[in-house]
Amino acid sequence: MSLENKVAYITGGTKGIGYGTAKVLLEAGMRVAISGRKLEDAQHAAKSLGNESKVIGIQSDVTNFEDEQKAIQQTISHFGQVDVVLANAGLGVFAPVDELSLEDWNNMINTNLNGVFHTLKASVDALKKSKGYYITLASLAGTNFFENASGYNATKFGVVGFTQAAMLDLRKYDIKVSTIMPGSVATNFNNHIASDSDKWKIQPEDIGQLVLDLLKMNPRTLPSKIEVRPTRPDLK
Repeated sequence: MSLENKVAYITGGTKGIGYGTAKVLLEAGMRVAISGRKLEDAQHAAKSLGNESKVIGIQSDVTNFEDEQKAIQQTISHFGQVDVVLANAGLGVFAPVDELSLEDWNNMINTNLNGVFHTLKASVDALKKSKGYYITLASLAGTNFFENASGYNATKFGVVGFTQAAMLDLRKYDIKVSTIMPGSVATNFNNHIASDSDKWKIQPEDIGQLVLDLLKMNPRTLPSKIEVRPTRPDLK
């Protein structure tokens, strides 16, 4: 499958996994729209990726459905189509359930779960036309619960279930749907600052390579749920 000039829309694309994936897809010849909550951040990230004719930065808050509708329309207006959508935007707040605030709970639900639905709802008509691919970024926290993560676990379990059900709903339109469930990734997630001490972790571009591999898979085959983890966590 040639990916030359295919178009990807990536939420949360200003840094981390979204940014790393955008870089990999651009190197494969695709055109990419990345979104972020702040327009200046999205435009700065797009500019730093180079090849300005093939990448744009768009403002969108995934918790706002109208933002996502506008972002998809802007992508189509600029590039003419949408072939791949990566619902990557997410956040995590970790605290015991009795200490977790209503605000933090609602922010995670609205971003990690509602946002994934908003992105699919806004892009599904375009994906029907292109017979495209919808990919969500879940987490190993979507199958493994752990202490101080009740809200985060709830959203990521939800993303996995949502994506798998959406896969069954949409495959009759020749839309492929997958979820990627990473373990530890070297990103700025949860205000972490990546450094040399994170070399043992999955790198953002590794997730980008996984996305690329999914896109190159023979259309008859669908890896609908992918778990990925660091090879040597003992090296941390």
